[in-house]
Parts: sequence; structure tokens; C-alpha cells
Amino acid sequence: MELRKLGALVLVVVLAVGILSEKSSASFKDCYTKCFVFCMIEPSQTLCSCTTHCLKDCIFQEIQNDLHEQDSDNLGFCKLGCAFSMCSNLSSKRTPNGDKVDGCVGSCSNKCIKSYSSP
Repeated sequence: MELRKLGALVLVVVLAVGILSEKSSASFKDCYTKCFVFCMIEPSQTLCSCTTHCLKDCIFQEIQNDLHEQDSDNLGFCKLGCAFSMCSNLSSKRTPNGDKVDGCVGSCSNKCIKSYSSP
């Protein structure tokens, strides 16, 4: 049993080192994967709390980097709600699935864009 825990810890450390050694870009996938791996290392964190924390942090970071509009907070809350309901089940304790979560959250953008055209 202890050997299994040690193996899991080594896997997490190897993943974390690999993520940190990549050039840092501000993409959602990179943000989410890095956040999720480090969150799951903490013994008190659960899968649900890490998913929630990382979706929130990375969605609002992405929106803050991309938009400087008055309604950017509304877009962020819409995207966050969509991501919680549609994308939060794509990660597992050992696999963040950054690509799948990124694609899912990206599809939320299309659902949340407002039309600013005149009636």
C-alpha cells in the first residue's frame, strides 16, 4: 500500500516538474493543468474543490487577459457557470485532462457571448 502511495506521489512530482519546465503561456489549458496538479498535491483538497478552484481562477484570468470591456465580469460568471455544469466532471484525481476541459470551457464562450446589435 505504501509503495502505491509513493508511486502516485512520484508521478505527481514528475508531472509538476514537466509542467513547470515548459514555457509559461497564459492559455486556459496550461493554467488549469498546472493549478489542478498543485491543488491535488495538498492532502486536504478534494477533486471537487480543486476543479472548482482551478476553473474559477483560470476562467477569470483568461477573461481578464482577453477583455477590457465593461461586461467582462458578466461574461466570466456566465462562462464559470457553464464550466461548472458542463466541464467539471472531465478531470480525475490523477488526470487533469487539460485539453478536454479547455475544449469544453471554450464551447461555453459561444454560449455566453452577448449580442450588442441594436434591436
